[in-house]
Amino acid sequence: MNKYIASLRLRTLPLSMSGIILGSGLAYHYQQTLFGFHIDSFDWYVFAWAILTTLSLQILSNLSNEYGDAQRGTDSEQQGRAAYGMQAGTITAQEMRRMIVLFVFLSMVFGGVLVLTAFDTFQCVPAVVFLGLGALAIVGAMTYTLGKHNYGYKGLGDLGVFLFFGLLSTLGSFYLQTQTLTAEAVLAAVAIALPNVGVLNLNNVRDMDNDLKHGKRTLASRLGKKGGKIYHALLLLICYVLFVCIGKYWVLCTLPVIIWHVWYIFRHDGHALDLQMPVLMFTTLTIALLAIV
Repeated sequence: MNKYIASLRLRTLPLSMSGIILGSGLAYHYQQTLFGFHIDSFDWYVFAWAILTTLSLQILSNLSNEYGDAQRGTDSEQQGRAAYGMQAGTITAQEMRRMIVLFVFLSMVFGGVLVLTAFDTFQCVPAVVFLGLGALAIVGAMTYTLGKHNYGYKGLGDLGVFLFFGLLSTLGSFYLQTQTLTAEAVLAAVAIALPNVGVLNLNNVRDMDNDLKHGKRTLASRLGKKGGKIYHALLLLICYVLFVCIGKYWVLCTLPVIIWHVWYIFRHDGHALDLQMPVLMFTTLTIALLAIV
């Protein structure tokens, strides 16, 4: 099992939970405001299954991304950072396919139980809609770099992260708890989606030269290094503006870290940017937690 650890990319998992935590936290406060503190209608089982579902989808995305890049040789020349399983030669293509099938299955099971827990049945319109969205999320997680119609090599990866790990994660978890949507939840979902996109963009700015050699035309590579860094800064700026607009002032506690993070990004390239990945990931998770205080 140890040989799979690098390919699971465990450091990405806290980031994937940010939308679920934010949406669920907003739902908790919404229900307390609506029903009063004597009625606790928040379903902790829904929250737990939502976390398991998003973690499975994140790992599925990580594995599929590695497999897709390995097929094209995109990761074969990466230097200065730890090699993943297929790149290091410790995991075969067949073993990776088995892992992908396993996490497709887990995503389906956890997602199905999540919908059943929230609605008590599959035979209602919201349940059918969420099952469809779950299926799209699985396809989206797999086809970022995998398959003939992958979207990561066409510069659409940012949009995929924005939709699935931003909007769907936050608004889905909010709706599953409340059976409704609010303007605050929508703005918060957009806000937390932006630093999630920023993590992918930072990864793409770091790997830009190598990606271009292998025909991977990410949005960052289309913008160029300077443009990709400006885009990165704008993503984070708009995130804070949106949270302030809905009165989530506690998120400003993380602003000094983000200012330093952006300063660092503009002054470094290549492998040095990898050091900022965990900074942005855990800061995004902290932002989600502060937004529900």
